[in-house]
Amino acid sequence: MSSEQSSTSYYRRISSDTYESTDLTRSNWTPEIQHGSPPLALLTKAIEEHLEGSGLRIGRLVLDILGAIPVVPLAVRVSVPRPGKRITLATAEMAPVTDPDRPVARVSTWALATSDTTAGASDRFPALAATDPEPLPPFWWDAPGYLESVDWERQQDDAGARVFWLTPKVALVDDEPTTALQRLAMVVDSANGVGSALNPEEFIFMNTDTAVHLHRLPTGADFALRARGSIGPDGIGVTTAEIFDRTGFIGTSAQTLLVQPR
Repeated sequence: MSSEQSSTSYYRRISSDTYESTDLTRSNWTPEIQHGSPPLALLTKAIEEHLEGSGLRIGRLVLDILGAIPVVPLAVRVSVPRPGKRITLATAEMAPVTDPDRPVARVSTWALATSDTTAGASDRFPALAATDPEPLPPFWWDAPGYLESVDWERQQDDAGARVFWLTPKVALVDDEPTTALQRLAMVVDSANGVGSALNPEEFIFMNTDTAVHLHRLPTGADFALRARGSIGPDGIGVTTAEIFDRTGFIGTSAQTLLVQPR
């Protein structure tokens, strides 16, 4: 294992807005590019830090992968296309330090003012009951890079969906504090793999985005994805998932897939 692979974080901070990518960000599809979860988490961190003290809470975040995300030093910039006291649209982009005008990923968030709605709070699904771990599917899970940075615990399938509990084993940036939302972002892009409807030895099915809607903030350090993949006849698919923490249901995710036979 290389010194990069022995890292304990996905990124190392170079300056206030630049980061070194470690080997733990590497994708299971090919080691030359990053898995979607670390970029989603890093850009979420940048937006959360920008919103700190505003009284707003992120209710939706969308990762758009604009190109192959290389494992190189990256520059991050935050902008606010739609500011507001109750509703704000904030975005963050990353680009290689050597090519700052070519962003490779963007996260956009709707941040909303919070208020006490305890009397009307409800969950669409009950909390997940723990079951004995099931064997992992016979692909991917021993690939070096991102997959070795997460603890994968497969539960019994539920109504045609795969259920995994995922726990990040490393930090996001050096030893900096990581919020529960950032920890969720470190794993939620994995819904495509969790709910895969195809054998990756026969098909490529790479997601172009990850859209997450949260009716409440996550808590804790581990999260469950109950995910299903649906594949169309013309090379496009969708993965949807329900998201849980240990206290219950917290939101949903959806991903658009490019599907191609190998």
